[in-house]
Amino acid sequence: MYNNPINNIKVGEKQMKCPYCGFSESKVIDSRPTDESNSIRRRRECLKCGRRFTTYEKLEAISLVVIKKDQSRQPYDRDKVLKGIITACEKRPISLTEMEKIADDIESELYQSASREFESTMIGEKVMEKLKKLDEVAYVRFASVYKSFDNIDTFMAELQGLINDR
Repeated sequence: MYNNPINNIKVGEKQMKCPYCGFSESKVIDSRPTDESNSIRRRRECLKCGRRFTTYEKLEAISLVVIKKDQSRQPYDRDKVLKGIITACEKRPISLTEMEKIADDIESELYQSASREFESTMIGEKVMEKLKKLDEVAYVRFASVYKSFDNIDTFMAELQGLINDR
């Protein structure tokens, strides 16, 4: 399907029509971002009747899906990831800005991936990887919940691995 963004807007297989005469071709007179910068406002002029109208172009959000351990699926929730990071970093010398950067970096990596579905374990691994570089105590806290340490031996094995990595 040919789509000339200067003269025509196509929505799916249909072109945007003039709201006055229904003609399907128009030209862009003016184009600028909205105040929130999340869409572009375009002033258009119908090539048939000459009347002007406004359209808004907005980026379609790509939804990400998380596959849980029980194989159920749910929408990706950045706030849920951030909440886990904040809990792990509680009473640690880590700013909220640093914690938000971890959540942002992970979300960015997910959106840059070719896939739109991600195992929850993969997301947890990414959080642990970033926390390990930032703060070892926060890393161990997150890992103890994420990996479900059920006894002191598994906890100690994780600590020993952390010590060996130094």
